[in-house]
Amino acid sequence: MNAATAIEEDTTTMKTTTNDNEGREEDQSPSRLIDARIEQLGDWRGETLRRVRELIRLADPDIVEQVKWRKPSNAMSGVPVWEHDGIVCTGEHYKDKVKFTFAKGASIPDPSGLFNSSLDGNARRAIDFFEGDSINEDALRTLVERAVALNTSSGKKPKQKA
Repeated sequence: MNAATAIEEDTTTMKTTTNDNEGREEDQSPSRLIDARIEQLGDWRGETLRRVRELIRLADPDIVEQVKWRKPSNAMSGVPVWEHDGIVCTGEHYKDKVKFTFAKGASIPDPSGLFNSSLDGNARRAIDFFEGDSINEDALRTLVERAVALNTSSGKKPKQKA
């Protein structure tokens, strides 16, 4: 490996530089940041984030993972975000829950009643998972599929990268 190597895996990877003489910066791809967050949690919250993430990816293999709203002072900060022609959902962890917020959840039919948080808003809806909660995997995948369908049918064109 060269002393300075630019790492660029795909469009979801932020460019980083590795310098063997000064120590190595970790690959900052959003997927790896989310992997690190799951590992860092190391408890039921990490397992919930891991399993829901897996279901999101199964529901839409073309989904793009991002980590947004990061603080420069804390590399582990930020919020995992899943996008397909716009934000599908975000995943946040708290001391007592893991919250998945669907950006356009108020417009998505939820016959299984998964949405249990942010029910008063005009746009968003969320699912709060608490320790010991089970995941209705089929219903969750259906919500993700519906959110993607809503995004892709909105008539918006995806943002062009400069």
